[in-house]
Amino acid sequence: MPIDPARAVAAPPRSAEISWDRRDVQLYHLGLGAGVPATDPGELRYTLESRLHVLPSFATVAGAGRGIVGGLSAPGVDIDLASVLHGGQSIRLHRPIPVQGSAVSASRIAAVYDKGKAAVLVLRAEASDADGPLWTSESEVFVRGEGGFGGERGPSVRTGSSGEPDKTVEPDKTVERPVREDQALLYRLSGDLNPLHADPAFAARAGFDRPILHGLCSYGMTLKAVVDTLLGGEVARVRSYRARFAGTVFPGETLRIRMWAGEGRIGVAVDAVERDGAPVLTHTVVEHV
Repeated sequence: MPIDPARAVAAPPRSAEISWDRRDVQLYHLGLGAGVPATDPGELRYTLESRLHVLPSFATVAGAGRGIVGGLSAPGVDIDLASVLHGGQSIRLHRPIPVQGSAVSASRIAAVYDKGKAAVLVLRAEASDADGPLWTSESEVFVRGEGGFGGERGPSVRTGSSGEPDKTVEPDKTVERPVREDQALLYRLSGDLNPLHADPAFAARAGFDRPILHGLCSYGMTLKAVVDTLLGGEVARVRSYRARFAGTVFPGETLRIRMWAGEGRIGVAVDAVERDGAPVLTHTVVEHV
């Protein structure tokens, strides 16, 4: 079997040196649609070096996203990348991410679950610099055709658990965020150069009539909307952020982002306006101070 669960989980972490500077941060923010309007004081915190802060979801692209890459090349894992789907993403911040820095990212397979028709790899990456831990991220990766090996199914998330909102209740805030036609082309410059997001011929072979937006771009756009809307634009208030990817987004569409505020938590649901509310992100929670 291409995945050996016991060997994968037992393998020691793989470490990589990563670094970033203000240009990487600014490019990432622009890839999320920041800078509109260009002179808005709130947007300048994402685009102007003298006011720059770092959206916590930048952790997913710092070092060109080597945490996920390192996990997929771990011992006991030999898979066809065409069978891989990004199912979920979480980040826990230990302190605010500096505008410029370097760190060591240690990545490993934290768990392998059996979903029947697919296996789920939980890839954990921990980044630390000279001052200590910076962030811990986890990616849930579905590998189609690799389930059925008799392993544990893994945890399930239900409405109302761990801050997941009850969507029968009216949200406290709803905003819409347009996805520019060129947004995937800009976002991919932060490290994910998969041609699925740029090449129409490649997208067609994957079953799409045109290139799709990166799931992690929708993920970042959503966190920015929550920070700007309910957290006063203060990125340092975010303690953790998690979401599951429920559907694709096409450049030119509009994200509808609904938010339910709780004590220390904000539940979020994201859908595509033009496709009658097709879900994009579910089980989405931002924990904050």
